[in-house]
Amino acid sequence: MPLLEQVLKRNPKTVKLFFKNFPLPMHKFSRKAALAALAAEKQGKFWEFHDKLFASFNTLNDQKINDIAKELGLNMEQFKRDESDPANERAVVRDLQEGQQVGVRGTPTIFIDGILLKNRSPQGFQEMIDSQLHQQKN
Repeated sequence: MPLLEQVLKRNPKTVKLFFKNFPLPMHKFSRKAALAALAAEKQGKFWEFHDKLFASFNTLNDQKINDIAKELGLNMEQFKRDESDPANERAVVRDLQEGQQVGVRGTPTIFIDGILLKNRSPQGFQEMIDSQLHQQKN
């Protein structure tokens, strides 16, 4: 089970996951992938699309993105419209700017209550979560 899923399963009432796009310029298809994932979100398939994109990160191209959309059973007409929706482009730009403002330099970057998580082991996650929960109680 991937690490984030473990953290969410262990902390179902106290942890929420927020995803922000941060397409890196060194990855040719990262921005296109972000837009495609947002288009998939409009059909309720964001996480499935996201996971398949990351599993294929080293072979991404236009065809692979379309293949993933088809594999997930997306309505391709709607997907294409949503992929080029200016609102999605604005969302990606906003996420990128927010990430730059808080010092994100690469992906994945994880924050817990606005604090950068440095120890991304299961224990590191839990210690920081527990620490933040303890501070909130006091």
